[in-house]
Amino acid sequence: MHATRPEHSPADHPALPKPKVGILLANLGTPDNYDYWSMRRYLSEFLSDRRVIDYSPWLWQPLLQLIILTKRPFTSGAAYKSIWNEEANESPLLTITKKQTAAIKAQMVERYGDDVRVDFCMRYGNPSTKSKVRKMIEDGCTKILFFPLYPQYAGA
Repeated sequence: MHATRPEHSPADHPALPKPKVGILLANLGTPDNYDYWSMRRYLSEFLSDRRVIDYSPWLWQPLLQLIILTKRPFTSGAAYKSIWNEEANESPLLTITKKQTAAIKAQMVERYGDDVRVDFCMRYGNPSTKSKVRKMIEDGCTKILFFPLYPQYAGA
């Protein structure tokens, strides 16, 4: 990481790392796989968000955990299996998001060099938003542009 002394600071001021800007592309989410347990984890996270299903948790969670999540992972998993990118072993949304991120990253590196970090996250599933924000901060980003890629209005 490139370090410089801040402008207008005393000569004995220590050099500080140059701040970086992070661009975090956020997509809605995707399961890790189309098997029962991967689908169940993803659907549980997605359908437990009060901005997605705004029923009271004491009413909704028993219904979700005991009834919906015993059957829905099978049907959703079959639907995902029919469109799954077998070559990369990932959902089409993940494949597309990775390609979009790589294209934007190439443009940012060309224009700004190492001063900008570009990555992606998922609101539900992996990689999580929290883990990617944490990584950007660890990489020296002092500002992060959060750019949702949702194709519709979403409170999430």
